[in-house]
Amino acid sequence: MPTDPTPGEPTPATRLILWDIDHTLVQIGGGVSRSIYERAFRQVTGRPLGELADMSGRTEQAIMVETLRLNGVSEPEALFEDFYAALAAAAEKLTDRMREVGVVLPGAREAIASCADRDTVQSAVTGNIRPIAEAKLAALGLGEGLDFSVGGYGDDGSDRADLVRQARNRASEKYGHDFAGTRAVVVGDTPHDVRGALDADALAVGVASGKNTSYELREAGAHIVLGSLTGFTGCCSEALGW
Repeated sequence: MPTDPTPGEPTPATRLILWDIDHTLVQIGGGVSRSIYERAFRQVTGRPLGELADMSGRTEQAIMVETLRLNGVSEPEALFEDFYAALAAAAEKLTDRMREVGVVLPGAREAIASCADRDTVQSAVTGNIRPIAEAKLAALGLGEGLDFSVGGYGDDGSDRADLVRQARNRASEKYGHDFAGTRAVVVGDTPHDVRGALDADALAVGVASGKNTSYELREAGAHIVLGSLTGFTGCCSEALGW
């Protein structure tokens, strides 16, 4: 169970809310994710993309390594820098397509707004690299309330807990608050999100808005489980001290 600061010690009111993006805040179909990888793969290797690794709940780094290996690249780490840049460029070119096929999931806009009305810092913890995360949310008008400079992203590592720790450290350094324990809150739709939060000693909020059920999120150890973000403020207010 995550730990709050020691009782009796002065504590800042600010909490760090870390949103997963895909299937938590937005859903972007239409083959956009594959198109981003197809463009990036061709740019970096000069060849068409064949097989694409499973992307569900994984970080960009893990997806990229497996995808490159599935397509005959024996030393994928040597291509990291070029591939990240190519992914960012591809996402920028596909923002109009994201806008056409993407949807904001129920309650997402209101949940972000409710956090903005309180003493919180909001950012992202996502398997996407930062340029893709920003492109997706900007395309659907959700990016304004988030400080992307303090998030945790898919090029920070393959372990979700490392992304949460990176985000916490960045936010602490920028804002001068201690976001230890449950002062950091991870909101996501997969058991990977939940386990990443737990391993980083953060509060885990599971949202059954993706492929995983409420039962699966509860079994993964989520402290709070929601059917959708429409219940975010009411169900989380006590845990967040609102």
